[in-house]
Amino acid sequence: MLRLSSELLKRLACFPQSRQLQALEIRGLLHEARYHSWGRATPLHSRWPLPAAAPSQGRSMPHSAAREAQDMQTRSMFIQTQSTPNPASLMFQPGQPVMGETGSFNCSSARESMASPLAKRLFNIDGVQGIFFGADFVTVTKADDTPWAVLKPDIYAAMMDHFSSGDPLFTDRDAGNASNTMIHDDDSEVVAMIKELLETRIRPAVMEDGGDIVFQDFDEVSGVVVLKMQGACAGCPSSSVTLKSGIENMLMHYIPEVKSVMEADPDEAEQAGMVEFNKLEAKLSV
Repeated sequence: MLRLSSELLKRLACFPQSRQLQALEIRGLLHEARYHSWGRATPLHSRWPLPAAAPSQGRSMPHSAAREAQDMQTRSMFIQTQSTPNPASLMFQPGQPVMGETGSFNCSSARESMASPLAKRLFNIDGVQGIFFGADFVTVTKADDTPWAVLKPDIYAAMMDHFSSGDPLFTDRDAGNASNTMIHDDDSEVVAMIKELLETRIRPAVMEDGGDIVFQDFDEVSGVVVLKMQGACAGCPSSSVTLKSGIENMLMHYIPEVKSVMEADPDEAEQAGMVEFNKLEAKLSV
């Protein structure tokens, strides 16, 4: 584990609860006031009955008990939707953990979705172009010419089928993305500070909008931080505001070595994603 110097620890201690930081973060500049005009979370109770889950051990449940368990599950299972600053993306919250504390998962093609039964179900729906799994939500990104009114019923059904089936989220336990903000032994002190600030102050705010920020690189000569946008943040009309007015200002304020923040080139990011997917595919085929 990286040993942080006393100077780094002093600088990290300045991050939380600063009035100036609070003025820069979350709803202030990350997505401006536009978010509030998009509406709030609307609970949409499921109208599709869920099959009762089969007991994993012990004797079979009596028919009446199984039916009661099914009825209770049907009544308790509902999905909330929440608008995001990106009109092409919606957050779907099943009321239970999705990734939990294990990281996040992003895929932008049907091929990449093969690693996850849930993502595969969702990509089988015409008009779905992107899937992002967060701690307790799924962000779906659609094609511009497909209305949400057409997609929502199929998305609800796919999610409910998955969560009632007992299927794992991934066919391989290493398929999800581990946190890219973990501090490693070979990270410089500046990179460690960037990752700490991203992890504790920026990513939680971005995830509330159904997306994520992935750290990719820091050039110590130019002072440029390269980040990748995922989920609702990818292709969002306000992503440039998020990067420049929110994230860049915050990083530059607390880390003088940072001079600018740039979004990763989409083609390069996609190529990197395909490399990781090919590794996973090769592992599964063994």
